[in-house]
Amino acid sequence: MSQLSWLKGKRGEWYLVVQAALFVLLVFGPRSFPGQSAPNLPWPWFVLLAGTILFLVGIVLSVCGTLSLGKNLSPLSYPKEQGRLVVSGVYRIVRHPIYSGIIFMAFGWGMWLESWPVIGYALLILIFFDIKSRREEFWLAEKYPEYAAYRKRVRKLIPFVW
Repeated sequence: MSQLSWLKGKRGEWYLVVQAALFVLLVFGPRSFPGQSAPNLPWPWFVLLAGTILFLVGIVLSVCGTLSLGKNLSPLSYPKEQGRLVVSGVYRIVRHPIYSGIIFMAFGWGMWLESWPVIGYALLILIFFDIKSRREEFWLAEKYPEYAAYRKRVRKLIPFVW
């Protein structure tokens, strides 16, 4: 395999590139629109509390998802050759807990900063992970016949909701 074979993206390499760009935007992107003043929220303490809770829940989901995957963990969307389907642990309540955790952290971060642009970046991350997870699920269904039944009983990105 040549050193440049990753450019073809047959295992989801380009998803990783886009994901990194979105993370950079989330952390270092503009936090306000030109000429925008700080939002005047009616309950700023509530927004801060909700953002903090979302961020912490996101950390828990991501860490539990990572630990549950164990040796199956890969930066790429394509399942590992010697991997197995994980449906235990946090994977009993959501099919993509690492993505869910990142989405929760992104929205929590935007709320904590009280930044509409950062909330917009979080929305982009949500859309991106929906698209990425569709491709990943196609590959998982190809590799694991039991994935179809798992998919019917467990929600995709937002535990118990979606």
